[in-house]
Amino acid sequence: MKTPLQLMVHGSNLSGAEVTLSEPVEGVEVKAVHSAESTNYLFVDMSVSETAKPQELKFNVKCGEGQTLKFSYQLQARRKGSAERKSYSSADLIYLLMPDRFANGDPSNDSIPGLNEAARRALAISRHGGDIKGIMDHLDYIQSLGVTCIWPTPLLFDNDKYGSYHGYACSDYYLVDPRFGSNDLYRQMVALSHEKGMKFIMDMVPNHCSTSHWWMKDLPFGDWINQFPVFTRSNFAIPTESDPHASKYDSELNSRGWFDRSMADMNLCNAFTLQYFKQWAVWWIEYADLDGLRVDTFPYSDKYAISDWVASIRNEYPNINIVGECWVDYPSTVAYWEGAHVNSDGYTSHLPSVMDFPMCFAIIPALNDNEAHPAWGEGMQKVYNVAAQDFVYNDPRSLLLFATNHDTRRLSYQLGSDPQRVKMAMALMATLRGTPQLYVGDEQLFEPVDGQTGDPHDRIDFPGGWEGDRQNLFTGKNRTKAQQDVLDFTTAVFNYRKHSPALQSGDMLHYRPTDSNLYVYVRRLQGSPSVLTIVNNANYPCTIKDWSHYSEALGNARKARDIVAGNTFPLTDSLKVPSKTAVILELQ
Repeated sequence: MKTPLQLMVHGSNLSGAEVTLSEPVEGVEVKAVHSAESTNYLFVDMSVSETAKPQELKFNVKCGEGQTLKFSYQLQARRKGSAERKSYSSADLIYLLMPDRFANGDPSNDSIPGLNEAARRALAISRHGGDIKGIMDHLDYIQSLGVTCIWPTPLLFDNDKYGSYHGYACSDYYLVDPRFGSNDLYRQMVALSHEKGMKFIMDMVPNHCSTSHWWMKDLPFGDWINQFPVFTRSNFAIPTESDPHASKYDSELNSRGWFDRSMADMNLCNAFTLQYFKQWAVWWIEYADLDGLRVDTFPYSDKYAISDWVASIRNEYPNINIVGECWVDYPSTVAYWEGAHVNSDGYTSHLPSVMDFPMCFAIIPALNDNEAHPAWGEGMQKVYNVAAQDFVYNDPRSLLLFATNHDTRRLSYQLGSDPQRVKMAMALMATLRGTPQLYVGDEQLFEPVDGQTGDPHDRIDFPGGWEGDRQNLFTGKNRTKAQQDVLDFTTAVFNYRKHSPALQSGDMLHYRPTDSNLYVYVRRLQGSPSVLTIVNNANYPCTIKDWSHYSEALGNARKARDIVAGNTFPLTDSLKVPSKTAVILELQ
């Protein structure tokens, strides 16, 4: 590997100890040994050359008073062609799911003796028992949607006393949570996804760990994490990192404050901490054969340290895609975190992709506008105005496009439980520029149970994922007509996108919505059929009689095929688009 290897050794009274290999090993040597502030840690720098063979390395640790301790480390063989691995891109559809709420494939691991939280499905904030086996059991359903890449929220060990189901407070970075399965089962899940033609993303959280992490009882260094005299929460002020007028106080509070009381903020400015997380990311990519990463709370880490972290990973895997969560609604601020963007202060995150929160925040209010003639900047003009600012990005096609995720309210709930509006959202997701991400269950109108609000209530179980469920929405048992309609539409548009180079990577030309709340745009790529999308968000039907208004988008096309309905018609005919309807046309 290009990434240097530094071993963290944790024991009793190790400070100043000598570390040596028990016997000489070709291509492997101990370069340096570093003591930590805690006397119970050593950090051992290793040199591993290309001549080294896979084997178990055995070490001696000579401590004071003639005591010699022993430990071993397994040196693995690298996967063939690993460095050249491909990744996800705008050609993919990403399916985001929360494992604990997806499917319970192995009830025997729902509760593990000795762990803080047992499964109590009746409580929204508790664990419900979903696991890796449940994901593996339903890969065919996921694939049927047109999905080509899976993103589960974190599956690593989270031993918090409450709310540990979400996994974003890690208690051991090298261990899959036993209530989800095992490290080996995780690797099997990735391999099975690959067999079915789907890539796999790992959700990584280098910004914070759980206060239940084993090292919190004995930190290697006082600044291994960011500490304050009293609990200090982040101000979550991401714009302070790009604001040329920001005070040091505000920007440091953003990056050094804790995310929550149970989430200790990692200090990546400590060189040993940063190296730990560099190796961790590379180890999981290699061990599990991952296709890409999603990074949680990206701008809440020190921006230069997290940039170094990304650069290190991409130095090892030049083609790997890493998308950062940058939760702000200004395109210019999101663009600051795009790795290829030229910033006035010279900063680069090295990120190949960022999450498109501005478009997310535009889609929902745009589709909820019921005015017959929306005011200036309202209705579909909200979506148009965000897309019109794509000039701030190096490549807007690299943006992660989404309408909802695990941190938002449910799509159907936000759109007034209106299947037509949900279908319009799906059409936008399938045809706008970017890499679309679909959140589990939105394709079947999932809503919080009994109208209750908040993260645990929105993160509902997938009906049919548990034995005895009245509904089985994986198979269609007791599926409502509206759920089937939205599922059929979603499946049709995303499976079409799966084979449309124009939608995957073509350029975009759009027309400013007039007061009729009609948004029209085309995706074009030479050598591929262009795709015209018409979104009628008005509360009345709209008829296009004169296609000459869209001649620039139509080019030489003479007819069009509705990719959902399947009918083809000449572009000399008028087209009636019903109220609250999206029509997607392949131009021929």
